[in-house]
Amino acid sequence: MSTTSRTRSKTRLSRALGIPLTPKAARYLEKRPYAPGQHGRTRRKTDSDYAVRLREKQRLRAQYGIREAQLRRVFEEARKSAGLTGENLVELLEMRLDALVLRAGFARTTAQARQLVVHRHIMVNGHVVNIPSYRLRPGDVVAVREKSKSMTVITSSLGGAPKRLEWLDWNVQDMTGTFINLPTREQIPENIKESLIVELYSK
Repeated sequence: MSTTSRTRSKTRLSRALGIPLTPKAARYLEKRPYAPGQHGRTRRKTDSDYAVRLREKQRLRAQYGIREAQLRRVFEEARKSAGLTGENLVELLEMRLDALVLRAGFARTTAQARQLVVHRHIMVNGHVVNIPSYRLRPGDVVAVREKSKSMTVITSSLGGAPKRLEWLDWNVQDMTGTFINLPTREQIPENIKESLIVELYSK
């Protein structure tokens, strides 16, 4: 699939789910805040409870770029942990390496963040880690490899780095970020109704 086709696919998916998965998709949603297709402007009036819950799960998967099997595994871990399952689920996903690469501003999309990790441009505590789902722990230091710091995808992303978050501390000049502590659900910016996902998996 060409870059143009992938971009169109992400934009279409963003419109279908009602969430911006890329900066370009965000611009499209501002102009066309409705689903794609000839019936896109028609508001969903007859969605079943199941359809609503399923769409919320699809939104979560799309925002974190994970497969169904991956989400199921994390959900089971969240369910067995103390606290609310839905909040645990989102917090565990936010501890992924590709999620921190995105939050720290090294990438502008989840897909870019995953690609940087897989292609060995990211280090954790001084060692290259190429597993996007690698789970970080408080105190871990994430950095861009020295030879990768001049990459356009990284420098352009850092130019529009997101606001500082409570569980991250990063140095734009050194291209390093520290995972300070586990984020709470209130601190995580993703617009997800995780309770609907819990209801879906509990049926």
